[in-house]
Amino acid sequence: MIKLFIVILYTRFIYVPSPHTSERLCNALVEYLLDWNIDTKLSTITLDNCSTNDCMIEKIKDKLQLGTLIKERVFFHIRCCAHILNLIVKDGLGVVKDEVEKFEIV
Repeated sequence: MIKLFIVILYTRFIYVPSPHTSERLCNALVEYLLDWNIDTKLSTITLDNCSTNDCMIEKIKDKLQLGTLIKERVFFHIRCCAHILNLIVKDGLGVVKDEVEKFEIV
C-alpha cells in the first residue's frame, strides 16, 4: 500500500488516503492551507512532474485567490529540479547500461 504525505512548512505532514487523484490531493492541500491561514501568503508550490500534480495545480488555482502572485499565477507551479535531474540521469544510464555492465569491479 502506497501512502502519500504532503509536507508543508517542513514540519507538518498530511496523510492523504488513496487513490491519489488530483481532486483528492487538491482538497487536502487547500483545506490545510486555509486551516493554517497561509493560503494568501503562498507564492509557489514545488512538485515533481506527475501528471496528477499538473491537474491538481489547475484545481488549486481555481479554488484559491492567487491574483497577488507574480505574473498573474504564471510562476505558481515550480517543477522540482532534483526530480528532473534524476529523470535525466536515469535516462542517460539506460543508454549506457549494457556497456557499464561489461566492466568487472575489482
